[in-house]
Amino acid sequence: MFLDFYKLREQPFGVTPNPRYLYFSPGHREALASLFYGIETGRGFLSLVAEPGMGKTTLLYQLLQRWKGYVHSAFLFQTQCDSRELICYLLDDLGLKSSGKDIVRMHSELNDFLFRETKAGKRVVLFIDEAQNLSDKVLETVRLLTDFEAPDQKLLQIILAGQPELATRLSRPGLAQLRQRIAIQARLDALPPNEVVRYVQHRLRVAGYIGSELFTPGAMEALVERSRGIPRLINNICFNALSLGCAMQKLRIDAAVVNDAGGDLSMDCSVPRPVSPQEQMTRGVTRGLRPSPQSVYGRVRDLFLGHRLFQTSVLLVVLSSLGIFWGTRTRPAIARPADVHELKSANSSPASETASARRDAGAADGSTSQPILRSDTRASSVRSFTYVVQPKDTLRELCVSMLGRYDNAVRAEIRQLNPQLKNPEHLNPGQEIRLPLSATN
Repeated sequence: MFLDFYKLREQPFGVTPNPRYLYFSPGHREALASLFYGIETGRGFLSLVAEPGMGKTTLLYQLLQRWKGYVHSAFLFQTQCDSRELICYLLDDLGLKSSGKDIVRMHSELNDFLFRETKAGKRVVLFIDEAQNLSDKVLETVRLLTDFEAPDQKLLQIILAGQPELATRLSRPGLAQLRQRIAIQARLDALPPNEVVRYVQHRLRVAGYIGSELFTPGAMEALVERSRGIPRLINNICFNALSLGCAMQKLRIDAAVVNDAGGDLSMDCSVPRPVSPQEQMTRGVTRGLRPSPQSVYGRVRDLFLGHRLFQTSVLLVVLSSLGIFWGTRTRPAIARPADVHELKSANSSPASETASARRDAGAADGSTSQPILRSDTRASSVRSFTYVVQPKDTLRELCVSMLGRYDNAVRAEIRQLNPQLKNPEHLNPGQEIRLPLSATN
């Protein structure tokens, strides 16, 4: 609805975890590096804790993508289960048969599988999302899974991801054995105000927006206050704000639009105070004089309908005047609902299509493909990994997305890791380079 109005190639604030829109805030980069390092060094048990909407699942997918081809993974979402069901889910996700087997046979088959994968040089990683829903008994079963080990290493790496309730539960005395085995505890905190601004600008840029700042400074302040720095809330508020702004024909989103959009997402269900009979009578008299509260979608619909009907009326008046001027006696047709929708296509012009094509080409040149990484077991340092260069990759964009900066220190470290690399500024698709897991100061 608002893509053409704001000259966007695609929806910038979608609800699905599109990896192209992943924004690496400093907190996300630190959490990703900690989990990557924990798997690299075989620490066994890791955890990731964050508030709802902070992007835990997206981060786990990104971590899995970076280990693609080197690990055999299982991803469990169904956490409201008993111990036997958990083992069944695990075996099924690993491609092993579990139907009709008792838990002893399933443990034996899992142990054999882990030994085969380890002998083949692959790690096995179990991701458990929404782990705060696991019962204490099932958490104990998860702890026992780390008993699968060889004399020199763990056969199974486990990452528990969940909301802050997970950390609270792990602090209980009854789960002390599990808590002591968690070697690395990563955390995602809400985005600070300056990162909220960068987050919004990043998603608009990926969606193809070109121009001055779409959100005014006041709008950004309102967005920070209403979203509390939670990416999911930022997406919802921005989507509604762009819908309202388009309906109101606003080329820039101001604070009033953001507050209006954020108010529609409020879930304030507080109990109303008692109303006196006199107030009830007054409300009954004035109810017909005041419009009832309406959602953002209702207002957008009404604004668009009113705007299109106004355009239709003007068009009909102009056509009628032209007919009278040329001596024709034509009767203006009554606007039908179909006519209102047909006018939308009439607003586009070849010039706008040409500008859109230029924007798409420019966005394609500036976009970065998702990293394809694998661990380099031959690397002399566990703080580096091997990256397979993709089309349109540049060293600057890779370092900014992975490390958060691109300066002389980073370039020097990359040259040290890649002595065979003659021209770091020119990368060829399919070329393998080693990148530091985290940049040194």
